[in-house]
Amino acid sequence: MSFYDICRELQNFDFKNFLDTVTEDKIINVLSKNYLNNEDFLCLLSPAAENFIEIMAQKVHKQSLNNFGKAVLLYTPIYISNYCVNKCSYCGYNVENKIKRKKLTLEELEEEAKNIQATGLKHVMLLTGESRFHSPISYIKDSVKILKKYFSSITIEIYPLEEKEYIELVECGVDGLTIYQETYDMDIYDKVHLSGPKKDFKFRIETPERACRAGIRTLGVGALYGLSDWRKEAFFSGLHAKYIEDNFPHMEMSMSVPRIRPHAGSFNDIQEITDKNMVQIMLAFKLFLPRAGINITTRESAKLRDNLIPLGVTKMSAGVSTAVGGHSTSIEDTGEAQFEVSDKRSVEEIKAMLESKGYCAIFKDWENVM
Repeated sequence: MSFYDICRELQNFDFKNFLDTVTEDKIINVLSKNYLNNEDFLCLLSPAAENFIEIMAQKVHKQSLNNFGKAVLLYTPIYISNYCVNKCSYCGYNVENKIKRKKLTLEELEEEAKNIQATGLKHVMLLTGESRFHSPISYIKDSVKILKKYFSSITIEIYPLEEKEYIELVECGVDGLTIYQETYDMDIYDKVHLSGPKKDFKFRIETPERACRAGIRTLGVGALYGLSDWRKEAFFSGLHAKYIEDNFPHMEMSMSVPRIRPHAGSFNDIQEITDKNMVQIMLAFKLFLPRAGINITTRESAKLRDNLIPLGVTKMSAGVSTAVGGHSTSIEDTGEAQFEVSDKRSVEEIKAMLESKGYCAIFKDWENVM
């Protein structure tokens, strides 16, 4: 049984009825526990739990200090191609969007790497649009080999691969994977993915399991918030991470709460998720998955990111550009950005902010010695 089977079985669960019947006494009981089951986790995502956010925050802060200390890892994404063959209604890379497309040459990629390395960062996330034609595995492997000269850890966020392809990338130096399911609601998934390989829900949701078997060290899973009801999406995201932890105990899990940001051909059918909702999700994740880290990206404002740090944040992006070639002013005709960055601070500015709050900015916490 894969997580696909679990997800499929829960599609018709009556979330509204369950959430409406959660009482404050139930929340008090859940918060008294050291270990939460699935039902406890869903209770913490209920409307009733909104009155306990401050108590949840205090518990998470204490727990996170015990597990992670005051350390926050810094990284930045590096976009190497924005060509895509999928028609996803919510994404700026939609194949039908009339945007400026670009794929970095290996020489341009090396220039990007040098510029990022100069900031002191040692962790990067490599991203492409989902096109095997424009970004074949051979191109990604060549890109990883270049990046390994400058960085100790490379995470990828690309199209889903077969297990043997993940093995090839791990052998080249990839140690992390981020793969968002976007939405765990199968009906909505089918609706917003109009055409292209990404329309295959089952293949995508089983991607983390293939990567784990291939030897990936760190993994980020979850939803893109705004496509469906946030309580349901958070519940499925948490269950997905728990399934990975239970079946692949060596994995280092990381959770995120990315919200849809404006982009080219912007998607309008967005379900609201407020800052308060986002905080509730983060706190529920941390109490349900105490070993998992929390990653806050530059989709969120500087002020919000700063305020979230004491709530178990272990990873932050810094000095971000979502444009292909965006880290190098010498590269002409950069590709269109995937979405608008909200927090535009440099690596040094993020480092200074963390230090002002008594936290330590970590530039490197992993080295593959093989």
